[in-house]
This record gives sequence, C-alpha cells and structure tokens, in this order.
Amino acid sequence: MSAALLTVVVCTHDRAELLRRCLDCLDAARRPAEGVQVLVVANHCTDGTHAMLEARVALDGQAGGAQAAGAAARLPLRWLAEPAKGKSHALNRALAEVRTPLLAFVDDDQRVDAGFLVAMCAAARSQPGAALFCGRLLPDWDGTEPPWVHETGPYRIYPLPVPTFDLGLAPRWLTADVALPSGGNAVVRTDWAARIGPFSTRLGPVGHDLGGSEDSEWFLRALQLGARLYYEPSAVQYHHIDGQRLRLRFLLRLTYKRTASTVGLPGNAGSQGGSPAWAWRKLAGYALKVLTAWRGDRRRFYLMRCAAALGEIAGHRPPPRR
Repeated sequence: MSAALLTVVVCTHDRAELLRRCLDCLDAARRPAEGVQVLVVANHCTDGTHAMLEARVALDGQAGGAQAAGAAARLPLRWLAEPAKGKSHALNRALAEVRTPLLAFVDDDQRVDAGFLVAMCAAARSQPGAALFCGRLLPDWDGTEPPWVHETGPYRIYPLPVPTFDLGLAPRWLTADVALPSGGNAVVRTDWAARIGPFSTRLGPVGHDLGGSEDSEWFLRALQLGARLYYEPSAVQYHHIDGQRLRLRFLLRLTYKRTASTVGLPGNAGSQGGSPAWAWRKLAGYALKVLTAWRGDRRRFYLMRCAAALGEIAGHRPPPRR
C-alpha cells in the first residue's frame, strides 16, 4: 500500500454481507488529502468472507488499477486471516500490522458517515496533545424496530442492544469518569498504541458469544498511562440494527454478559472475588418487582434489572480460563 495518514482496521467474523456494506461506506466517504487505507482482519471466518475479500482485492488490481465502473474510488485494501478465534486476537494482529501514524477501529456492523474520515484526521491535526479520538455512534434506525426502543420514560430499556455513544455536538476532552467509547468508535495514534499494548485476550467476544469489555480495559489502561481522549462529534458512525437483538430473550442474555464483563474488569470491585450480599439483595428486590408488575413495560424493565444484577454477581467471581 502507498503511504497514508490513516489505516482503518475492520475486524470481522462470519458477517460477509455486513462487512461488504461497511467497506462500501468507507469507499464512499470523503477523504483527507493525506490518504487513507483499509486493513481487514478476518477472524476465524467460515462463511464467504475470504472469497468476498479476495474478489474485492482482485477487482481493485485489474489492469494495473483501471477498475470496473463503480470501483475506481475504492480505498486501498489489504486483508489477512487470523486463525485464533476471538476479537482480541484479531485486534492484536492489526496492531502489529499498521504502520501509518493513525489507526481507526471500525466494526463490521457499522457504516461511517460521509465526513467521518475527514473529521477524524482534522481532529488529529488540530489536537496534537490527544492520543485517542472518538466520535458519535448512533443507531441506524429504519422504522422497523419495535416502538419500545424509543421510550424515554421511567421504564425505558437501557442499555439498548445497539451500541450508542452521543455526548452532544460540542467537542470535549473525556475521562473515564465521563464516558468511554466502544472499540469500534476510536482512532489512536500508532505510537501510543504501541505504548498501551495488546488487547486482553481474556476479554472480548469469541465468535458471537456476547463477550465484551476488551475495549474498556484497553481505554482504561491508556488513560492510566497518561493518554488523553478527545471527543469529535462531527465524526459520525451508524450501527446496524439486528432485529433478532430486539427480542427480550436476547436482551436478557446481553445485559447479563456485558454487566458481568464490566464488573470483572481489573481494578473494579468485581475483580476482587466473592459475590457481595448487597448484589443478592438487589436481585431479590428486582425479582419481587417482576412478580408484582402488571404492566408489560414495567415487567420488561425489571426483568432487565434482574439480568444486570445476576451479571454483577457473576462479575465478582474469578474469570473462566480461555
């Protein structure tokens, strides 16, 4: 690949069509003058991901760069396969491969806004003291979602199964006490990435098992080392809406898994071991509210709180070996 300022890293597992959409949006986005390239890490893929990527690279290289109609604007693309199953393994492979000054993490189920690449590179130029950057990540609602996802009353469901990060339209500096972005919504200076080190392979999803917190642990480690995190709201991404994730059974599983992984982060109370009595009392209180709820929205809300309380209890236990 030719010299560039930014490498966009996309780690993917068995989601060829979503990955195709992600790459198409990156290709369609406006580009900074310094140049952008894309690196895809296919993590233990068994679907058509490899074939799709091979065909895309082959098309880009036809006739010495004279591509077919519609492909001429594609960003330089390279891909590699990471056989060790787990997103953290794929992320660490990417960290070892990127040589550009900036590295952007974009998830395969997200699409970037047309101004995303330009906004992130502009923020890096205007804020030389920042090691990390993030933008807004919004649900890609299409009108087919159930009405309850838009409720704002006392029994709204949170967190939604669609990653969201929106701190308003004013740029600002962030700390762990304010908010941390998700891993698919971040740009890091590669010299800082080397200082922060690899992502924890004890954390994060393996396949599509709903694991998480590998990104939070990495951000926390960065901030402890003195890295500064800058929020640039003009850099926008949209997260794909999976209708299967808007069902109660999935919501309960996701809330349990993500709460357990967050409570169990190093440095949190949950990493000390032992389930506290207050967590069991909280679970009992929520369970009673489920049994006495006569409205559907109230019952759904307290079922979600029960799942979170169970996640807290699980997070206080020693993590399983991987």
